[in-house]
Amino acid sequence: MIRDFLAELAKYRKAGDGALAQVPDAALNSVPAAEANSIAMIVRHISGNLKSRFTDFLTTDGEKPWRARDDEFVERPYTRAEIDEMWTSGWRVVETEVGALSDADLSRTVTIRGEAMTVHTALVRATAHMSYHVGQIVLLARQFGDKEWQSLSIPRGKSDEFNKKIGTPN
Repeated sequence: MIRDFLAELAKYRKAGDGALAQVPDAALNSVPAAEANSIAMIVRHISGNLKSRFTDFLTTDGEKPWRARDDEFVERPYTRAEIDEMWTSGWRVVETEVGALSDADLSRTVTIRGEAMTVHTALVRATAHMSYHVGQIVLLARQFGDKEWQSLSIPRGKSDEFNKKIGTPN
């Protein structure tokens, strides 16, 4: 099961990688509406969340005292290099820490913000949280991207072609 979680999280990282690669630099810090978040802010939040939740995952509360969550949503300009570093460093922590777990660890108890839960529940929660925010990044990237957008899944009008390729009947 641990491998399943890692594989699913890797899909979200890959989707985020693909979306981020297609965003013009000028759009990374663009806030689309009042009280909304830029792509850069969402990346900072994902990075902060992953680092906090998964550093010393089995032994300390997932909300670390060094995390300044509210600062993750402060509007300020980030360079593409800063965004790439935040993105990569956050995912590196989860990949390393979850990769070190075994299926036997799934029933162990961890704590997040004082709430005890199984490792399995924490991983389900983290996976859902990442899918939510990566979806936001993809949507914003698509809006800010150019007309040459490369689909991150099955392109419109290409389902039949995809199904034939993988041998799935219509």
